[in-house]
Amino acid sequence: MSTHPLSQGNAFKHALKQRQAQVGLWLSMADPYLAEVSATAGFDWLLIDGEHAPNDLRSTLATLQAVAPYRAQPVVRAVQGETALIKQLLDIGVQNLLVPMVDTAEQAAQVVSATRYPPQGIRGVGSAVGRASRWSARGDYLQVADSEICLLVQAESVTALGNLQAICEVDGVDGVFIGPADLAASMGHRGHPGHPDVQAAIEGAMRTIIASGKAAGTLTSDTALARRYLELGCTFVATGVDVLLYAQAARRLAAGFLNTAPVAAPAPGAAY
Repeated sequence: MSTHPLSQGNAFKHALKQRQAQVGLWLSMADPYLAEVSATAGFDWLLIDGEHAPNDLRSTLATLQAVAPYRAQPVVRAVQGETALIKQLLDIGVQNLLVPMVDTAEQAAQVVSATRYPPQGIRGVGSAVGRASRWSARGDYLQVADSEICLLVQAESVTALGNLQAICEVDGVDGVFIGPADLAASMGHRGHPGHPDVQAAIEGAMRTIIASGKAAGTLTSDTALARRYLELGCTFVATGVDVLLYAQAARRLAAGFLNTAPVAAPAPGAAY
């Protein structure tokens, strides 16, 4: 199967269905040039963040174009699960979509509907002039588009964990991503996702997701935690954040020449 993001099929979705572990990197720098540099590292997937990074539709498009020649599969996180925004993202060629703050099965079903053309859903039909269909070069796009979307939803609150089984049962949801920072805050441990209670909740949620037959994923800069989650059966785990990798490396370099103490890196288990 071709790994080009606009080729027929979806290599990332296929890998998740086959339960093949996918190791990723979070792109928060909101810069296509650095995204392309990151794509040369060999990661399986790259998360283009539209929720907590200063990306808009055009910068997201530029980043998709920058990483397209490489094997890393782009996943785009929307700022929210709003139908019109999802339509725009899909039209610029997003196949792997991550939607934050999904607390109920009803919300998950609404997001699924936004990614599907009528009569299965409510996605507006305008792909003929969009990158998704290669500007109509893909004559079969309208027939296959629904099946090529990989929809991942974020469960990141106590409410979401309470509804997790129902969310997993929603047809059209391919995977559930546990958001450790927001979950920790929801549990009363803001800034401390490494707290034992939070970690127990995360691992319990991952087991529920995996048992349901859906893909489980998360983000952590803690190498040991990332390996632990992969061992549990998580199939998409982001293992670092570009802007933090750069910040930490730059600070260490400066400290080495200026004889100053480097700014402390986030503690293991800290948010991101």
